Amino acid sequence: MTFDPMDFRGHPSEKLIDDIIYFRASWTYLASMDLLSTQGRFIPNFKCDAQDNAIAVITGPSSHICHFMAHILSLYKMPQLVYGSAPMTNGDPESVFFNRMFPNEDHQTWGILQLLLHFKWTWIGVAYISNDSGEKFIQNVLPMFSERGICFDFVEQLPNESFSSNFDEMMDGFSHIYSIVLRSSASTVIIHGDVQFTVIHRTSLMFAECEDIQMNSKGKVWIMTAQMEFTSIPFQRMMGLESFHGALFFAVPSKQVFGFLEYLQMKNPTLEKEDGFIMAFWEKAFECSFLMDDTTDVERCTGEEKLETLPTSVFEMSMTGHSYNVYNAVYAVAHALQTMHSSKFRHREMAYDWRRNLLNQQLWQIHHYLRSASFNNSAGEQVTFDQSGQAVTGFDIVNWVTFPNQSFLRVKVGKVDSLATKDKGFTISADDIVWPSMFNQAQPLSVCNDNCYPGYSKIKLEGKPFCCYRCLPCPEGKISNQSDMDECFQCPEDQYPNDQHDSCIPKYISYLSYEEPLGLCFAVSALSLSVLTFLVLRVFIKYWHTPIVKANNRDLTFALLISLLLSFLCALLFIGKPNKVTCLLQQITFGLIFSVAVSCILAKTTIVILAFMATRPESSIRRWVGNKLAITIVLSCSLIQASLCCVWLATSPPFPDLDMHTMTEEIVLVCNEGSATMFYCVLSFMGFQAIISFIVAFLARRLPDTFNEAKFITFSMLVFCSVWLTFIPTYLSTKGKYMVAVEIFSILTSGAGLLLCIFSPKCYIIVLRPDLNKRQQLIKRPN
Repeated sequence: MTFDPMDFRGHPSEKLIDDIIYFRASWTYLASMDLLSTQGRFIPNFKCDAQDNAIAVITGPSSHICHFMAHILSLYKMPQLVYGSAPMTNGDPESVFFNRMFPNEDHQTWGILQLLLHFKWTWIGVAYISNDSGEKFIQNVLPMFSERGICFDFVEQLPNESFSSNFDEMMDGFSHIYSIVLRSSASTVIIHGDVQFTVIHRTSLMFAECEDIQMNSKGKVWIMTAQMEFTSIPFQRMMGLESFHGALFFAVPSKQVFGFLEYLQMKNPTLEKEDGFIMAFWEKAFECSFLMDDTTDVERCTGEEKLETLPTSVFEMSMTGHSYNVYNAVYAVAHALQTMHSSKFRHREMAYDWRRNLLNQQLWQIHHYLRSASFNNSAGEQVTFDQSGQAVTGFDIVNWVTFPNQSFLRVKVGKVDSLATKDKGFTISADDIVWPSMFNQAQPLSVCNDNCYPGYSKIKLEGKPFCCYRCLPCPEGKISNQSDMDECFQCPEDQYPNDQHDSCIPKYISYLSYEEPLGLCFAVSALSLSVLTFLVLRVFIKYWHTPIVKANNRDLTFALLISLLLSFLCALLFIGKPNKVTCLLQQITFGLIFSVAVSCILAKTTIVILAFMATRPESSIRRWVGNKLAITIVLSCSLIQASLCCVWLATSPPFPDLDMHTMTEEIVLVCNEGSATMFYCVLSFMGFQAIISFIVAFLARRLPDTFNEAKFITFSMLVFCSVWLTFIPTYLSTKGKYMVAVEIFSILTSGAGLLLCIFSPKCYIIVLRPDLNKRQQLIKRPN
């Protein structure tokens, strides 16, 4: 295992930063070849002893370290266990020798997406380090996030600190990018960095503050990937941790390993002479020196200092995710060796020298046993690998809570479970999250503009990302019941939008009933006209023998009065809740009764004209005058209308129906005509009869008054035709139950017109002027 240094720095005064140790690829190649050489004698490709053989290498934490080590180690088929992010191999043969302790990064990308969707953060920024892991992250993030409705205020590539040879140049690059980040209107920023990036993050924010770069008033929620581990350098000891307060980290899951805390508490650098790193760390961490120097005031290190006394920002006593991966990697190699040894020991022919054979063959044979390794570590957690050598584990979502005393807490608030189904693979406890101080513990919003409230829909802004839009009120008849809806939608047929267009209200059932004033008025009118007609009929029956009743064919008069009586009563069929019976009877009854009434009027007028034309004895028309002609006219017209009605009933009869669309707030119970064509055919035939009757009566208007009621019939048919001619446009332009009201009004008005215009003069003579109801008065001619 190699150590990627950039460990500690002195205070950044004006002196050069000579103690910064930058990564060089050559160092990694050197360390890799040194593993293959005799200990203490670096001779590339030569190993002179059979001891201290390296059988596996644990590499990390950065992908570029693994990449360079793989160039050398793969030549010797040496297993490599990567505890950090692995390099992109793209089918490279070197990937065969990788076993990845780090979780699959695709799960992390998916988890970040679910986190953004959960909190509805659709306007974000991304900053990433330009390495294999960062490039892969960006390749996955941009298309995947865009497909789910998330867009980016900025996507910035950060300088790769591991390859920088000039610290000032590197920090200038970070400061420039952080000025973009801090001024961004996005409240959520994803940072995909490397293991030491937290050092750069804190320093860059400090430089931005020194340069008076003001953070956008919305504040920032930092989402950081698991590739980053918290590290610090000496000059940051006095810097606060406020920049991490409320941040959300995706972290490698770790558990407390039994005995690890005691191991740290027993650490003493004076007892570990061969570990040169621990003494350097001890001096920097405790600000002391093992070498006495009278020229400085630095205290002497005793080795008895306790690690638990250090602030959390300097040293954590718990095992971090990367350390936990290293721990599991060591045990994975141990279990693989044990399994391989047990397998070979069962072959008796090799048992005599199993140790030497094991060491000679393990480099290429151990891969199989590593891939199939499965064990429970001392923390009780199962460690397994899939077929590609990837550790089967997920990610924890950790909320950082910092304190003024340079300490912090990692609070687990969620996780990404790689073994669960997609709907259960992501969990988050939003109530447990401590947000950055600027948000006053209110859930942050990260959107390009304010949300569109219910009742509005989004309209894209030209030239802007798709997350930026303006809000447009829903049009009439549509609603939006959620925020930020792309389109308003229609309510179900049985509901209608409220005034705010954010919810649907059930429509109420509507029909012309007897309880409402209009229906009651029509019912009273129909009954009143029926009673009036009945009284007229009774008068005519009582005085049936009088000359004025006999003068114009009393049989037709009785038939006309009965049809008018029935026509007034049939108006009641249109009032009340429609049902199958009333729907069948409404139009059919109306059509037949009015056809009989109009045919009676036509017969009366025709007989009057023929009677005057047949005054001469030799006239052949005399044989047509009489009841036979009247019966023929009435029956012929009635049969034609009845035939039309029968065809209507046979082909497409009327039926009860729900009219959902005519009225906005009502479901109208109506009688559907079934066939509009047949309805208008019946109406047209009745109109044809009325027009013929009007023409005939108009021609007979100049006959002698004493024998002639043609004037009254002419006027009554004028009223009748006027009513039904205005009925059609009015009926077509009316909606809901008022269509029924228009038809009832037309029936009552046209019937009343016939009743009053034809019979009121006769009733006046019969009841009030009986002296005129004599034969002498009827045959008297004017001078």
